Amino acid sequence: MPAKPLTGRAWRFGWLLTGLLITAPAAADPLAVLEAVRPKLRLEAPDFDAADLHGNDHRLHDYRGRLVLLHFWATYCAPCREELPALETLWQRYRGTGLAVISVSLDEDARGLARFARRLGLSFPVLKDDAEGSLRRTYEVFALPTTYLIGRNGKFLGRITGARDWDTPAARAAVEALLGPGAGNRQTR
Repeated sequence: MPAKPLTGRAWRFGWLLTGLLITAPAAADPLAVLEAVRPKLRLEAPDFDAADLHGNDHRLHDYRGRLVLLHFWATYCAPCREELPALETLWQRYRGTGLAVISVSLDEDARGLARFARRLGLSFPVLKDDAEGSLRRTYEVFALPTTYLIGRNGKFLGRITGARDWDTPAARAAVEALLGPGAGNRQTR
């Protein structure tokens, strides 16, 4: 028996449902969600060798295979200070899933920086740029905060200028998308 054509209310509902299916947004682009600027060329991020506040050396190439969030900031930058607790939360949540948060402070006072990091409870590596600002210059940081997203292959994914709230559902979903399938299920607390 042939199906009866839709009429009246059923017809309007059918068109509405079809319209919703056709216009349903595709999965959001994680870099767009984070308002990251994509590089024109997917170049490899420059390697560096810098010490953290405990004297441990960190090299970017040691983080190959992980999604790296390289964050430039300073204690005298108000948006930076506001953003750091959310970065710590992000780090705590995803460090076991392939995320590496590495911060580079442009502060000159190492002792004051160490006190500040302790007071905020920052557990991700906090590196101090040298007196010449070598890391800042190498990564062309002209505004604070500036964050680079570096893929597991060591190549730039995007650059974010300005503070972000890394602890929103949208930011977490974007990071999970960049980390890959199952990242949200393997998070550590």
